[in-house]
Amino acid sequence: MQAKELRELTDEELGVKQRELREALFVFRLRHGTNQLESPARLRQTRRDIARIHTIQRHRELERR
Repeated sequence: MQAKELRELTDEELGVKQRELREALFVFRLRHGTNQLESPARLRQTRRDIARIHTIQRHRELERR
């Protein structure tokens, strides 16, 4: 997901998206461990999406102060 798309989401929607990505990352790690993951790049992309969400959430938190 692009950062621009994530910035348009509300705080609650970001939290939901983060939970979904964490669950997907868990599944990807399991599949990677058993050599059933089709695209290892999905692991990296999912981790980066989670990091983007963390960054946006932190930025919003600092703006509120």
